[in-house]
Amino acid sequence: MIDTAGLALATTGFVGSHLALSHPLRLRLVQNLGEAGFTALYSIVAILTLGWVILAYRAIEFSMPLWIAPGWWWPVASAVMLFACVLLAGSLIRNPAFPVRGAAKRAGEPPRGVYAITRHPMNWSFALWALVHISLSWSPRNLIVAIGILVLAMAGSIGQDRKKRSVVGQNWVDYERRTSFVPFAAVATRKLAWRSAFPGWIALGGGLTFWLVATWLHAPEVSPIATLTGAGLD
Repeated sequence: MIDTAGLALATTGFVGSHLALSHPLRLRLVQNLGEAGFTALYSIVAILTLGWVILAYRAIEFSMPLWIAPGWWWPVASAVMLFACVLLAGSLIRNPAFPVRGAAKRAGEPPRGVYAITRHPMNWSFALWALVHISLSWSPRNLIVAIGILVLAMAGSIGQDRKKRSVVGQNWVDYERRTSFVPFAAVATRKLAWRSAFPGWIALGGGLTFWLVATWLHAPEVSPIATLTGAGLD
């Protein structure tokens, strides 16, 4: 019980510090520390709190989960994770939300690739990761971390839109109108053409590579690499 509370505290620290530094505290800290100083502080806090989560997670002994997904669901969950990996890979390319020089101007460009799917592809990749893990296993430590990441992803997306409206202005407001928060909502409502939502070969290749490696190391039961090599077979 104490170890579980420790993991909950660590997860709250990781999620809370990330949201606080990304949104309400960011402007003041950048003014006082400069962009480089803020980035250094943000990185240090993120590394320390993430390390705390990992140590707290490992401190909890394995116990039988209250729920384990049936066998037929695991390949479906793996497919969702492949989509999440594609979103993550695509979000690293020309992301208008990144806090780097010139990124905000990209909000004025026609949304393409993963940004036509959702204007928050990175956060949705984390949200899907969390939802998949919640669907697979209801162990206390898994639920605590997954729910924490889900809260971080959704609250971070909402906070990011609010911040960008203030910092970028009308350009971001127009970008919100042309895109969607929920994946595929913009193309489903014909704000954007379906062809604009093709992720692109870099996002597809990067996402597929990441998914192949992740399933091989983390989930050999649904890993194509493990299946081909026989490592995933009993």
